[in-house]
Amino acid sequence: MAPRTRRNAFPKVVIERDSESEQSSSSSDDDDDNGEEPLSDSEGEEVVAAAAAGSGKEEKMKKGKAPITISLKKVCKVCKKPGHEAGFKGATYVDCPMKPCFLCKMPGHTTMSCPHRVATEHGVIPAPLRSTHSPLEYVFQRQLRPKIPPIKPAHVIPNQVCCAVIRYHSRRVTCLEFHPTKNNILLSGDKKGQVGIWDFEKVHEKMVYGNIHTCIVNNMRFNPVNDGTIYAASSDGTISCIDLETGLSSSLMNLNPDGWQGPNTWRMLYGMDINSEKSVVLVADNFGFLYMVDTRSNHKTGDAIMVHKKGSKVVGLHCNPVHPELLLSCGNDHFARIWDMRRLEARSALHELPHKRVVNSAYFSPLTGCKILTTAQDNRLRVWDSIFGDLDSPSREIVHSHDFNRHLTPFRGEWDPKDPSESLAVIGRYISENFNGAALHPIDFIDTSNGQLVAEVMDPNITTITPVNKLHPRDDVLASGSSRSLFIWRPNWTSEAEEQKDERRIVICGNAEKTRKKGFGDDSDDDDMDGGFKSKGKKTKSLKLEVRESKSALVIAKANGET
Repeated sequence: MAPRTRRNAFPKVVIERDSESEQSSSSSDDDDDNGEEPLSDSEGEEVVAAAAAGSGKEEKMKKGKAPITISLKKVCKVCKKPGHEAGFKGATYVDCPMKPCFLCKMPGHTTMSCPHRVATEHGVIPAPLRSTHSPLEYVFQRQLRPKIPPIKPAHVIPNQVCCAVIRYHSRRVTCLEFHPTKNNILLSGDKKGQVGIWDFEKVHEKMVYGNIHTCIVNNMRFNPVNDGTIYAASSDGTISCIDLETGLSSSLMNLNPDGWQGPNTWRMLYGMDINSEKSVVLVADNFGFLYMVDTRSNHKTGDAIMVHKKGSKVVGLHCNPVHPELLLSCGNDHFARIWDMRRLEARSALHELPHKRVVNSAYFSPLTGCKILTTAQDNRLRVWDSIFGDLDSPSREIVHSHDFNRHLTPFRGEWDPKDPSESLAVIGRYISENFNGAALHPIDFIDTSNGQLVAEVMDPNITTITPVNKLHPRDDVLASGSSRSLFIWRPNWTSEAEEQKDERRIVICGNAEKTRKKGFGDDSDDDDMDGGFKSKGKKTKSLKLEVRESKSALVIAKANGET
């Protein structure tokens, strides 16, 4: 029996193109390039007849089916409506006119015309006049205020890249930490779970330990008793104690002893800090719970305490530097909370600091511990001038661009630990700026006392976004993690004794013949923060730093195969 073929009962498809598409598709060469075969006379008559059918009451196609119309007109990626487009065009970000401003989140204007973008104060909302005469305010004015100098010293801004390691990590950098006693040692963690140790004075002396964690290293803290060991919290649900000399690590706590049992049970560790007085490591997970690990016995102590809404991430923990019993936490439930560790239990927060969106970080000021700086996803830096005063509303709200999308480490505004006035903060910028035709993402130094932009540092060779930034606690040094690379910034001045030295030293790791991806960065294999998506497999190319006119020499050393 001869095989029977199935009759095609599917309707014809009519494609509507806009004017630009019609012009480009009018020539037969374009049709051949696109792989489309020209319609025969009978097929063309069927399509014309189907398009002229209109309401369906007139003549139909031979198969008796109404046509399906597919529109190829350009629409906005944000609101899905035609007539306009939104997104980055080179170094310029174009807003959707149907949505509020991407920078300040207020309607009526776009990012390019946003008043907070061009204002010197970056959109500061001033603090309301308060008349607080509480005993705590009296203690603050008598004991803590005299420690703050009345005359603010000049800020020294590290604004020039002196050395770097290109493609140091195999995935994007997630956290940085300076050594507490050795000024030239920088530790870094990445998305793959690796921990790197880099001596940026000798540049080539570096080491990456790849057997520490199996997932993102979210936080690292040095042991206050032994600076040769460091604690790390990871999204694999473990806390590790790492020996920096040998690279050997021991697990202090594992929240997933049975392995992967589904996303509803898999616990990830995000926020972490160390209380030196109680000798405990504080760590919080993605379900809103806080855990404590005794550093003397290396075992978990007590039960888990819910410090944020159940099921929400606790992304930040910070102990007060002057009063270690005060703990500051922040999370995805749009709150930052102050706790007393002497009576730490659920729903016992001393005060709650509400935000409009997710809070990426919250820190006490480094010297007196009386100020609070938070970074939220609504493009706001919020500052509270005194934890002893009125905490119902922040003293200032500073508009700043750090509302990021996937494939980026969250932006965190951090204090300058050397600033005696406790007013200077550093944070990377998300929206690119046009610097001589190049789309660059500067690193901003902001005066939190008035919201003014003190400095914006950038390098024309660094075209990637720089979300991870750490200021040195003793030297005028800034460490930045951009994609998989590390950069060290110093002030753009050198003494006569240092003129003979090679100040700009760059180490390029990996194969330098790979092609570089166009766009925000050179790291195409980065997934989102929780590792839920795979890469597109595009190759990357090394970042080449150009030699600019300087008295110091530039030494570029390619360390192929060196870890």
